[in-house]
Amino acid sequence: MSAHRRELIGFAAVGLLAYAADLALFSLLRGPAALDPLTAKTLSFVAGCTVAYLGNACGTYRHTRATGLRPYAVFVAVNLAGALVQLLCLAVSHYGLGLTSQRADTVSGAVVGMALATLLRFWGTRTLVFRSGGRVGSWTG
Repeated sequence: MSAHRRELIGFAAVGLLAYAADLALFSLLRGPAALDPLTAKTLSFVAGCTVAYLGNACGTYRHTRATGLRPYAVFVAVNLAGALVQLLCLAVSHYGLGLTSQRADTVSGAVVGMALATLLRFWGTRTLVFRSGGRVGSWTG
């Protein structure tokens, strides 16, 4: 298996694990813990980012030397940018184009927005957080 394929599979697997952690914690905080939705989502987002960072640092990008608080902060910033992309797709569709059905909101936010956000997160993670000095981090050869 090529290094690029392993990187993509690792990134996707870590992303799914982080998504599951985010969703599970959000459900727990909204349900039994009875927190308000914004507090619950903020906490679950930070937890999901932490799971994703650790999974990528210890797995997908373990060959890099990203240490300290800075790479984690950049990783969270990249993930916040991804979240903003999803919100922007939803806002453009819902308010700009007038596509206001639940299906249209789901497609724009959770399908189109998620796809674009994932591309941004992948680029940002490999380029800004886990630089590998021309090995797996370079798609040119």
